[in-house]
Amino acid sequence: MMWLKSTLVQAAWSAATRTKGTYFREQYHRIRARRGHEKAVVAVAASMLTAAYHILRDGTTYQELGASYFDKRDAAKVANRLIRRLNDLRLQVELKAAA
Repeated sequence: MMWLKSTLVQAAWSAATRTKGTYFREQYHRIRARRGHEKAVVAVAASMLTAAYHILRDGTTYQELGASYFDKRDAAKVANRLIRRLNDLRLQVELKAAA
């Protein structure tokens, strides 16, 4: 089974570095910032294996979530984090909903 892991890691490395605007690339960069390169590549490989399992089990096609998936999913969390960063810089912000 070692061949499966090495093949998945190679595919994950390619998906994380040679593509732009994809879910796997964004996932790689988010994890790499916290845990490092090797753990990020293995995490992307695990996500690819999970996606392949569900595709084969359900007989569906792969649907790319896109690079902005994490921001859309956690919009309030991202806004609060950015507000805290601005407050740390001693900047006061007022939020208004966009039209």
